[in-house]
Amino acid sequence: MQIEVWSDIVCPWCYIGKRRLEKALASFEHADEVELLWRSFQLDPAFPQGVREPVYDSLAKKMNATPDQVRQMTEQVEQVAAREGLHYEFENAVMVNTFDAHRLTHLAKEKGLGDQAHERLMRAQLVQARVLDDVDTLVELAGEIGLDTEEARTVLTGDAYTAEVHSDIRTAQQLGATGVPFFVMDRAFGVSGAQPLEVFTAALEKAYAQKA
Repeated sequence: MQIEVWSDIVCPWCYIGKRRLEKALASFEHADEVELLWRSFQLDPAFPQGVREPVYDSLAKKMNATPDQVRQMTEQVEQVAAREGLHYEFENAVMVNTFDAHRLTHLAKEKGLGDQAHERLMRAQLVQARVLDDVDTLVELAGEIGLDTEEARTVLTGDAYTAEVHSDIRTAQQLGATGVPFFVMDRAFGVSGAQPLEVFTAALEKAYAQKA
């Protein structure tokens, strides 16, 4: 059974959804038959490349909200994340265009390190407040998961995997995704959002039963 996961590495709910799916898979008796395939999505593709903006400021502008409203909202997300063992750092986080980071994830996927790449990049952005449009930072993170750093740098300073990122985004739109995380099981069942654990568990059972 194949599970495709569309996510953006700067998306706090995507990391929460990843943890909940992992928990569901941990208790799924057919987990050894599951192939997890990570796909790219940009929550804000119009965010200018090269621009770095504090996350609080970016959210305030995007949502037409006051700084206090944004902080209250992110505090709620932090509390949900903490229950999944994730300790978010919004105070010093920086919003960037994620396209190049997604190109790096496609290199990782080609090398069999797709899950490791998404885990490391999400942790870097959401827990460690790293700046994920910085080539040196991305190369360092690539090396940490076992990618060749020179190959990673070549990808990041060129345009490799551009078509693959665009293709993932188009496919998500064709499947009806308007946001992420978006989980698709054998192109038959979809789970939209970071749903509770029991929703993932039920979806896994249903998808497997139909396949069988």
